[in-house]
Amino acid sequence: MALAPYGRYDIEDIADFVTYVPKMDEHFIGSLAVVPLQLLGYYVSVARGLDVDKPRNLAKSVTVE
Repeated sequence: MALAPYGRYDIEDIADFVTYVPKMDEHFIGSLAVVPLQLLGYYVSVARGLDVDKPRNLAKSVTVE
């Protein structure tokens, strides 16, 4: 699977499935790319049977200084 900016069709030769991010200013493309990547992480976790509401070690990573 690949995530590519709109217009980069050469990625289709490498990846089996390509999701395109709409054309926009290059400074903001990272913010827009986060949405499909978070959805991918969510659906992969659900498919693996993991509890997406209680990730492991989250409290440790947030509270440790």
